[in-house]
Amino acid sequence: MKVFRTFGIALLALLAWSTIASAQEPFTAGTWTKTKNAPASAVAHALLLNDGSVLVNSMFFETHSDPWYRLVPDSTGSYINGTWSNAGTLPSGYNPLYFGSSLLPSGQVVVIGGEYNNGGAVWTTLGALYNPKTKSWTSLAAPTGWTTVGDAQSIILPNGHLMQANCCTTQEAILTLTGTTPSWASTGTGKFDWNDEEGWTMLPGGDILTVDAYVGQSSCCKLGYQIYSPTTGAWTTPSNNTVVNLVDPSSLELGPMPLLPNGTVFAAGATTNNAIYTVSTGTWASAPKFGGTLDIADGPAAVLPNGNALFDTSPGVFNTGSKFFEWDGTTLNATSAPPNAGIDSSYVGGMVVLPTGQVLFTDFSSEVEIYTPASTTGCTGCAPTIKSVAATLTHGSKNNKISGTQFNGLTQGAYYGDDNQSSTNFPIVRITDSTGAIVYCATHSWLGGVATGTKLVSAQFDVPATIHTGAASLVVVTNGIASAAKSVTIN
Repeated sequence: MKVFRTFGIALLALLAWSTIASAQEPFTAGTWTKTKNAPASAVAHALLLNDGSVLVNSMFFETHSDPWYRLVPDSTGSYINGTWSNAGTLPSGYNPLYFGSSLLPSGQVVVIGGEYNNGGAVWTTLGALYNPKTKSWTSLAAPTGWTTVGDAQSIILPNGHLMQANCCTTQEAILTLTGTTPSWASTGTGKFDWNDEEGWTMLPGGDILTVDAYVGQSSCCKLGYQIYSPTTGAWTTPSNNTVVNLVDPSSLELGPMPLLPNGTVFAAGATTNNAIYTVSTGTWASAPKFGGTLDIADGPAAVLPNGNALFDTSPGVFNTGSKFFEWDGTTLNATSAPPNAGIDSSYVGGMVVLPTGQVLFTDFSSEVEIYTPASTTGCTGCAPTIKSVAATLTHGSKNNKISGTQFNGLTQGAYYGDDNQSSTNFPIVRITDSTGAIVYCATHSWLGGVATGTKLVSAQFDVPATIHTGAASLVVVTNGIASAAKSVTIN
């Protein structure tokens, strides 16, 4: 369990990508830019929605009717110059910090649990469902019999259903929604230890990787890990281990574990150790350290379009003085940091990969920053492809079908672990209309997964009534990487 913290202001291994990475061109740091407009209050958790806007919760950490906000990009597609709008408030009495969250294929958002609620450490079972169309929240019940959900992790399975953990037991459940009515089915037999402090990383093929934090066990940090199969609904425990200890023995925290396009997982430690898991062989090796006392005992990572991973570290568990790195597959390169880094600890950071290839960063302050990497060009073989879409689309039309490959990308995009999930492994449809304006269409009815390769997949999208008619250009974007464009006509 976490102790109360004082907040600061804050498959497919791609050989082509590996060849590019091995060339080791000189590293160029990215840049940070504050959004031109600021949200009305300090903000914490952020999620990309299916219409290209970003849903962000306000950060009062007390009994309060907290509004949520949406950052909407401007007509050029810029999030830096975007505007903030009100996204409604959670049901009365529910104001969580550190919770499970996922965008559903329907376009609705699930927020459930919370290590804190209204400023108190209660590991609540309260939850809510957000409808972006109506900007309204409704209550969502936890699985029957659960007495906690807390800061537990969630993930969208390859079949499109949400899998949710209970922080403080070995329980997991899969959600089915009929309208706003939930039903939960138990899953996850064979889980070794409590889910608390652990994160879930989806692997190519749909299995889920977790490193055991051994919460509540008599002996700590045995370097164990487990794999969940959506097909069997069971966890298995491989005979090998993570090689180095990634779990802080006092807090039992872990760091983020991003899957990279080259088919490896970089597991950042809450100790000064890091490790690499190679998916194709199921083996672990030690990885370079961030240096000194730097670790990620809770904290974000994001996979950039070029295949690098951006990490937010800090010196020792929950201490301040964040430093940022990009991992290029061989080297941890120190990169630039946002203005509040000196007073931030890694745990206050949150990252979301934007459709522009940039990364939105929050840190419990009202200053929202955008990281622009040196290159926003997608790595070779990483882009989605469009196989079919209607050549003529009607403005205001619903449920237009689009099909292609790699609509779920090769990774989940952003990672944290428990406390915070901001995955972007779903398709976004973006149209440049006849005036040159960037228009996002609400995309829905997709499935989950990562690295689906040549498998033909599909989604549906709704064309806004406000779009200009005439010749237009359409792309699918996943994890900030756009497909080749298709010419369409809006009538």
